[in-house]
Amino acid sequence: MRPTLLGLYATLIYVFLHLPLVVLAIFSFNSSKLTQWEGASLIWYQTALTDPALIEATANSLVIATFSTILATIIGTLAAYALWKKKARWITASLSVSLVTPEIVTAISLLALFQIIFRTLSLQLGMHTVVLAHLSFCLVYVVMVILARLRTMDNTFEEAAQDLGATPFEAFWHVTLPMLKPGIIAAALLAFTTSLDDYVITSLVAGVDSETLPMIIYGMARRGVNPAVNAISTIIVFGLGVLIVISQRLEQRA
Repeated sequence: MRPTLLGLYATLIYVFLHLPLVVLAIFSFNSSKLTQWEGASLIWYQTALTDPALIEATANSLVIATFSTILATIIGTLAAYALWKKKARWITASLSVSLVTPEIVTAISLLALFQIIFRTLSLQLGMHTVVLAHLSFCLVYVVMVILARLRTMDNTFEEAAQDLGATPFEAFWHVTLPMLKPGIIAAALLAFTTSLDDYVITSLVAGVDSETLPMIIYGMARRGVNPAVNAISTIIVFGLGVLIVISQRLEQRA
């Protein structure tokens, strides 16, 4: 394929992927409730930032995504390292089952598990159940990303460190972990965005006081068009874009 055609093809793909986000951002500044442009205004940003339901849901989503990402990144990195050292091919292959399982099936199975456990402990659904549910699917993404990074590494670096007197933990901490840093950052970002975006699983395992932003947006969309949703969505996309740029700068400096 000629370079010109390849560039055109890549441009069309990027336009197809990002044009809806551009339209969303543009109409978040529209003074009208409809999709007809009537003038620039910040009224919907003011509405979104002063809506108690949206603010609470956004805070819930950020808290859940943060805790899920931290736990998934720590546990997933250690799990991936163990699978890589032990060369557990069957266990590694079984991770793909979680990736292809429909979300509704995962949600129902988690809800059933929580009901059985919490009925015994006299507990209720809430933020803790959402964090555990998000951890269950974020963990798989982290393990897969870290494993992909580990498979490109040379195991002789650890062996050399141990030959020079380092313990297995010191070799992992001072040699392997720094080399895994780009993969860990990528896995954490993937886990964070996946957690922040989830609706199906969250809607079944959330309590009455733990509604997330996707749940609120879905409920608002069912009642009709609300441009405040465009504003809060634009803020989220911009925020995630900033995080990605920062992570890339950190990787370049590492």
